[in-house]
Amino acid sequence: MSSVERELMFKEYNDILDNLKAMFLEKWKKKTEDNAKLEDFERFRTVGTGAFGRVLLVRYKPTSLYYAMKILDKGKLVKMKQVDHTRNEKRILQCINFPFLVFMEFCFKDNSYIYMVLPFAQGGEMFTHLRRMGKFDESLAKFYAAQVVLALEYLHHCSLVYRDLKPENILIETTGYIRITDFGFCKMVDGRTWTLCGTPEYLAPEIILSKGYGKAVDWWSFGVLVYEMNAGYQPFYAPDPMKLYKKIVAGKFKFAHHFGENLRDILKCTLRVDLTRRYGNLKDGSMDIKKHQWFQSINWLEIYNQKVQPSFIPQCTNQNGDTSNFDRYDEEPLLIASFDHYGKEFVNF
Repeated sequence: MSSVERELMFKEYNDILDNLKAMFLEKWKKKTEDNAKLEDFERFRTVGTGAFGRVLLVRYKPTSLYYAMKILDKGKLVKMKQVDHTRNEKRILQCINFPFLVFMEFCFKDNSYIYMVLPFAQGGEMFTHLRRMGKFDESLAKFYAAQVVLALEYLHHCSLVYRDLKPENILIETTGYIRITDFGFCKMVDGRTWTLCGTPEYLAPEIILSKGYGKAVDWWSFGVLVYEMNAGYQPFYAPDPMKLYKKIVAGKFKFAHHFGENLRDILKCTLRVDLTRRYGNLKDGSMDIKKHQWFQSINWLEIYNQKVQPSFIPQCTNQNGDTSNFDRYDEEPLLIASFDHYGKEFVNF
């Protein structure tokens, strides 16, 4: 592709991005109501668990389509002061619309739980496949990284900071393309925010130092992710959290011996402690990353339109409800109270 063709590609994609942002802002203004009920779904098995509940594979009876149902315990959310966080997550999931992000199909509540119904990505977590393969070959890592770049660029264009990028939060579809999930830490930020949140190994130095931070933290986490996909381990590690934070704040890490020159350079450019020099945070924003030599072979429009043939497709049966790529969990019954003890806290949810 010539330099002129590449510039035209970037311009065409920027127009798409502007339209997607306008759609997001239009949805953001509207109040949404519950649009389903538990009886509408046939429940199968747990495919994930968390501090506030679990995720079940379900089938929506009216269409027979399969989804992932995130079930959050109201009592635990209130106890852990996560009601506002969860309300924010719900609103973001209802408004976003991007190929490489999960979104919300249905949301409703009862006396005991909040239910968020999301697309079911049969391929399982990137984390599972990365651990099984040891590391990804560089072309596969680049393929995934390009989708993450576009997803972060879209979120940032909508004034959202994601704040929890890691292989556990990236799902792989049966097509071989990805969807980023878990928007519990995602937040609309105008300027800076100060909340300490995220996963220790992926935290940017400015979060650890309580300096106040913005979208640049996602590009730091992107650097950590790119390193981990190519090496099979993270650039910063220590068994003790304080030692880990010390390493991150110093920004000192070693490259895996097999890393090529362009890969090393994009890691140097994103894993920069100095915010005035970190790619993604400079005058040209994400374009510095998209135009980096490591991504020279990437056609961003073809990635967005999912026209590139992935080199890895997760093994799934032909059944839409195949859960073979997910771990097994102990099942727990839903205990729905006869009275809503938390109606006041969730009245405007």
